[in-house]
Amino acid sequence: MSRTSWPAALALLLVGCAVTPAASNPYVSGRTLNIAHQGGEHLWPSNTMTAYRGAVALGADMLEMDLHATRDGALVLSHDETLDRLTDTKGRIAELTLEEVLKADAGYTLTPAGGQGFPFRGQGVQVAQLREVLREFPNTPMIIELKQVSPSIAAPFCAALREAGATGRVIAASFSDLALNEFRRLCPEVMTSMTERELLPLVLLSKVGLSGLAPAPGRTMQVPVRARGIEIVTPGFVRAMHARGVAVQVWTVNDEAEMRRLRDLGVDGIITDRPDLLKKVLAEKP
Repeated sequence: MSRTSWPAALALLLVGCAVTPAASNPYVSGRTLNIAHQGGEHLWPSNTMTAYRGAVALGADMLEMDLHATRDGALVLSHDETLDRLTDTKGRIAELTLEEVLKADAGYTLTPAGGQGFPFRGQGVQVAQLREVLREFPNTPMIIELKQVSPSIAAPFCAALREAGATGRVIAASFSDLALNEFRRLCPEVMTSMTERELLPLVLLSKVGLSGLAPAPGRTMQVPVRARGIEIVTPGFVRAMHARGVAVQVWTVNDEAEMRRLRDLGVDGIITDRPDLLKKVLAEKP
């Protein structure tokens, strides 16, 4: 959650926004979606075409990914701002050219869940480019998080979505108010989630049944089950968000028992590194 102080959070509530009628939302559908975190990073190399292809073939409902730009302006997918942890190469993506980024072995460090060794090492797995993801999966909904804040990538991201005809199937997310608000201004036709600061009043007021007084600038949210000692995803919170047409998508859940509990709670999506386990859970009869 945000580090916003309690007095500041309460001050936000004095705005007294009225409850607005729930708008139709395709992500509030009465079922829990299987959302592959970074394509399913415990099964395949994070944020690669290998991962996205594996997740889609498995039957995941959505892909979740993280967006950066190279020094020469190419939009690429990586959880980290550097290549250090996930590849055999070091360096900040923003300081490297696309050619340099694509030379990195993105399968170098992964040992899949339940496996041994490094089966993806030396197999030609590359950091994925946004344009190839949008082109290869024209019918797959996606959550794309703007990780890079400076220099801004909002404008080229919006242009890429429009060029690919993907504005209706992408949810833009960010932890940065600056990045997400800029994107909203430039690309108002694309659905967004909410930042930590925007979520805080909704979470706090839900504890006293008054979350309808807080603004909901996004139509979806990606939230942890709990943060900073606060239980966020409660039955009352899910009901309150649904009453406003806001989808509740929970991250990052890899435990089967917790998946079942959240499914039974009626959350709209579970973001997981193990879409294979979640597929099994969602196929069970509650």
